[in-house]
Amino acid sequence: MTDDAYLVLLTATPTTLGTPPAAVGDVACMDTPAVRAWLDAQGVTASSPGLRLLPPEETSGIPEDAERLPVPLSEEELSRVRHSVAPESVARMEEELLDYRSRADGREALLTRALAAGVPAHRVAELTGEELTTVKAIAH
Repeated sequence: MTDDAYLVLLTATPTTLGTPPAAVGDVACMDTPAVRAWLDAQGVTASSPGLRLLPPEETSGIPEDAERLPVPLSEEELSRVRHSVAPESVARMEEELLDYRSRADGREALLTRALAAGVPAHRVAELTGEELTTVKAIAH
């Protein structure tokens, strides 16, 4: 396994390997001179059907004869690629985890706002599932 994500051109056989770059949304590397030159050299565009973006853990499945280019992806871009290649049930669970993370990131601020708005600590604990001692500790 490699630490690099790859842009791969798969033309010989249909595959479910990776994901089309368009399915991931904007990926910064697609606008770099290196990727544009590679696409030109292959005679394809970013929307070509055989063009796939693979996360590092899938690169061992790249056929030997496939044209490939390592590409830098940000953590957020790599997360979107992984989400796109995941089975639907896994992708749904990942969405729930991302939702949880976004809520957990602002957890303390939310609890502070609730207490400042006059919601009693015991009610905040009841509504959030937080321990009452945790809520009271934030209040002080």
